[in-house]
Amino acid sequence: MIRSVSLLAVIALSACSTVPTRAQHDLIGTSRSDLIACAGVPDNRELLPDGEVLEWRQDAQVQGPLTIKTPLSFELDVGGHGTCHLVARLRQGRVAQIEYTGPSATLTGPYAACRPLVLACERRTHK
Repeated sequence: MIRSVSLLAVIALSACSTVPTRAQHDLIGTSRSDLIACAGVPDNRELLPDGEVLEWRQDAQVQGPLTIKTPLSFELDVGGHGTCHLVARLRQGRVAQIEYTGPSATLTGPYAACRPLVLACERRTHK
């Protein structure tokens, strides 16, 4: 029983970290309007000679999934914290590249803090 619960927990945690990685591939070719519809209005926009760059910021600390609290106000967080900036490069009105910046590593993976930024877009591509 404990073994199956552990396996299920590992699978669930790995699913959280794969969403941003999948989005780097799945969102290529997405139109600008579809990207804004699923990711929201970008926080920054930079026009380039060959297109534009849109940036979404997740600056609130995303906490990892494991915090141990004990009596006497002692807390131990082994999940880590992270923030994320989603950077999308567009050419001819379509996504050409997706990158992430910021200290986004948590226990669930290197891009786990980026998951909220791309989750709706990933769900849209897998309907």
